[in-house]
Amino acid sequence: MKHFKRFGQTMKFAVLAAAITGLAQTGGVADAASLHTAQEGDTFSLLAQRYGVSVDELTKANPDIAPKNIYAGLQIKVPGDKSVKAASDSEPQLLTEKASANEEQTIEAWGKTFNYSKIVNVKASAYSAAMDENGKWGAVDYYGNPLKLGTIAVDPNIIPMGTKVLVTGYSHPGLPVHSFVAVARDQGSAIIGKRIDIFIPGSKSFVNEFGFQNVKLYVLD
Repeated sequence: MKHFKRFGQTMKFAVLAAAITGLAQTGGVADAASLHTAQEGDTFSLLAQRYGVSVDELTKANPDIAPKNIYAGLQIKVPGDKSVKAASDSEPQLLTEKASANEEQTIEAWGKTFNYSKIVNVKASAYSAAMDENGKWGAVDYYGNPLKLGTIAVDPNIIPMGTKVLVTGYSHPGLPVHSFVAVARDQGSAIIGKRIDIFIPGSKSFVNEFGFQNVKLYVLD
């Protein structure tokens, strides 16, 4: 499905188009016995220490993963003969809404508890780094930064720029299972009202599999 083009607004500087590479699909391309499901805070350095391999070995085993863009839910191949349990013991945690003693609203995802102020139900689409989806500025967000997973385009009248949200209720192999944390870093002429556009690394055809989906956003404190 072809998605609407996006255009930066009132930007005073030109930014060269930055094709996003090395951020391919996160689906299981390796044996599940050798996969580690990343949690927030994971790095190649920490994983190398945990599994007794070198950072160089991890990097070579995961050529499509950018070391600075490791997010919860990402499948990371662990090289060598590591035990099945050791390499796959960080399974996704189902979302759990809670009310704390001081009546703060919280939700648990990936083993971490987030405080949130409200829930916004929106219709979501997805976009890639393709030139025809990003206007004359290329594959950058509203502020001129390279697009990366965790970037969403919003209507700032509904979701102010810079807002951090937990995105839930979607289905796509290029996104973490169950949920992920995103930041409103982008805008688009077609994103009006209760709508968001989710950036997904990968080819345009792969990203377009997302279509349109109704998702739930938890606005994080």
